Amino acid sequence: MMLSLARKLSPPRPTKLPLHPLYFFSSLSASQSNHFSSSSPSPSPPPKPCQSSPLLAILRSFSSSCSQSPTASSHPLPPLSALRGGCYEEDSGGAPPSLPLCPGCGVHMQDSDPSLPGFFSRPSPKSPDYHAPLDRRRLLAPDDPHTSLSLKAGLIPLQQDNPTSPEPKPNPEIKTLVCARCHSLRHYGHVKHPAAENLLPDFDFDRMVGPKMVSPSGPRSVVLMVVDAADFDGSFPRKVARLVSASIDMNSRAWKEGKPANVPRVLLVATKIDLLPTSVSPEELEDWVRKRARVGGANKVAGVHLVSAVRNWGVRNLVDHVAELAGSRGNVWAVGAQNAGKSTLINAMGRCVGAKLSHLTEAPVPGTTLGIVRVEGVLSGQAKLFDTPGILHPYQIITRLTTEEQKLVHISKEMRPRTYRIMVGHSVHLGGLMRLDVDESSVETIYVTVWASPLLPLHMGKTENASAMIEDHFGRQLQPPIGDKRASELGKWVRKEFNVKGNSWDASSVDIAAAGLGWFGIGLKGEAVLGVWTYDGIDVVSRDSLISKRALIFEEAGFTVSKIVSLADSAQNKLKHNKAEKKKHANKVEPADDSTSVCEAAIGA
Repeated sequence: MMLSLARKLSPPRPTKLPLHPLYFFSSLSASQSNHFSSSSPSPSPPPKPCQSSPLLAILRSFSSSCSQSPTASSHPLPPLSALRGGCYEEDSGGAPPSLPLCPGCGVHMQDSDPSLPGFFSRPSPKSPDYHAPLDRRRLLAPDDPHTSLSLKAGLIPLQQDNPTSPEPKPNPEIKTLVCARCHSLRHYGHVKHPAAENLLPDFDFDRMVGPKMVSPSGPRSVVLMVVDAADFDGSFPRKVARLVSASIDMNSRAWKEGKPANVPRVLLVATKIDLLPTSVSPEELEDWVRKRARVGGANKVAGVHLVSAVRNWGVRNLVDHVAELAGSRGNVWAVGAQNAGKSTLINAMGRCVGAKLSHLTEAPVPGTTLGIVRVEGVLSGQAKLFDTPGILHPYQIITRLTTEEQKLVHISKEMRPRTYRIMVGHSVHLGGLMRLDVDESSVETIYVTVWASPLLPLHMGKTENASAMIEDHFGRQLQPPIGDKRASELGKWVRKEFNVKGNSWDASSVDIAAAGLGWFGIGLKGEAVLGVWTYDGIDVVSRDSLISKRALIFEEAGFTVSKIVSLADSAQNKLKHNKAEKKKHANKVEPADDSTSVCEAAIGA
C-alpha cells in the first residue's frame, strides 16, 4: 500500500526516447503502433525518419535507412593481370585501367570486391566545419542539447576568443588514400588478405620494365641496381645485370657508328650497410662490391654507392649522382630483388631533398610493391623516378618460408659473429635450413664464424649424429622450419662440396653463403673439404670473405642459448614427464587388478 501511494504522489517520469525511431516503428505493425499511441499518457506524433536531432545525428551513421550506401565503383574491373600499375600495354589494348592507383604499392584500387587485389574503403564524408573552433557562447546555455557533458565539464580545452591570435597553420603532411593492403602493412606489419594477393600473376619484369630500360630511343635511362649488403649474392639481380650490360655494348657500338642509341647508365647501390659491423672499411667494402658485381654480370658500372636508408648514410651523394646522370629528361628505374630495400631507399631520397611525396609502403615482407610507381618531387625538370616491383629469386630460401619463419631469418640489427673452433668430423647447423660438415682438413682445427640473424639457433656436434638431428630436432629446437612436418615441405635435403684454402688463423679467408639466409666465414691456414647441406634449389656460393673478423669468445658444443631452444626443451621435457606419469600410474593399477583376480579365483574355489 505504501509503495502504491508513493508511486501516485511521485512526479511522472520523462518519456525515454527509443534507441532509434526508424528501427522501433518499423518493428511494429500498424495495429501495434496505434495501440502504442493510444496507451501513451501524453500522445505525440512519431518523429520523422530523418529529422534533425542530436541523437539522430549520432545514430544516423548506424542506420541502414537514413545513411547513404557507399558509392560503388563506377568503373568495370580490368583483368587481374592489369591490376598491377604499369602492366596494361598488352592486356587492355594500350590504355591504362580507369581506376585510381595506390601510391603506396602501385596496384589499381577498387572498392567493389574485398576478396580481389587493390580493395580500399572510401573515407566517410566530413562536414565543412569539422575542424571549426568551438563557439564559447553556446556553452553558456546550461540546457543546450548540442553540447556534450565533457565540454561543459572543461575536459576538452577550448579556443580562447582572441581576435589577434594567428590562424592555425595548415598541416603540411600529405594524407593520401592507399589500398587496404598498404594500410595493414603500415600499421600492423602483415598482409590482411593474403589470398587476394595470390590472385595476381607474377610480375613480368622482362616485358614490363626491361624493354623500357634498354630502349635505343627516347629519354636517357639510369638504372639504380639495388642490392642488400647483408645478402649480396642472393639479392643481386643477375638477369638485369646481363640485360643492361648487353644493351650497353650494343648501343655503344651503334653510337660509334653514328646511329641513334641510348646507352644506359648503371648505379650499383648496396643498401642496409648499417647491418654490417662498423669494423668493415668503406673502401674495402666498395672494392668487394665491385668484384662481386663483375662476377654477377655487371661489367660496366657508372658508380657504386654504399647507403643506409635508415640512418641516411650516403643518400645525399646518391641523389646528386642520380640527378647528374638523369639530366632534365631522363628516366630513373629502381630495380632489384624482393625485399632489397628499393621503396625504403626512395623514401630516404625524398626526405633528403625535402620533397612532399606520397610515402611508399615499407615492410619486411617480400613483394611489398605490386606495380610500377612514378615518384614525384625527387628529381627536377621532366626527369622521372620509377619504383618497380621486386624481382622474384626462387633460389633465395626466404621465398619458401612462411611469415612467422621469415621473421626469424630477417636481419634488423647490426650483425654479430658467432664462432666455433671445430675439428674434422664435426658439423654446425644453422637452424633447420643449412648445415656445414668438415670432411677433410690439412690442419687439426678450423674456425667457422656464423653471420646470420641472431634469432636463428645453432648446434655444433659430430657429423655421425646429423641424421638423428634431422629426425629429432628439425622444427623444434632447430627453427625454421616451424613444425615437425615443415622440413619435408621445403624440399629435398642435398649436399654441395667446396674445397677452400686459407692463409691466416686470425681472419676468415672464404665465405660459404646461402641465398636469403647468411653465410659461414672460414678461417684456416691450409686446405679443407667442406660439405654444405641445404634444400634443393637454394643457391650456395663460395666467395672471398666479406667480414674477416671473428668473435672473441667461442661457442660451445651443443645448442646455443636461445628462446626457441628453451621453449622446445620445455615442451619436450613436459611431454616426457607426462609419459612417465602415465607409465607410473599404469604400474600402480596393474597389481590391484591382479590381486582382485586372485581373490575372485579363491572365492570361486
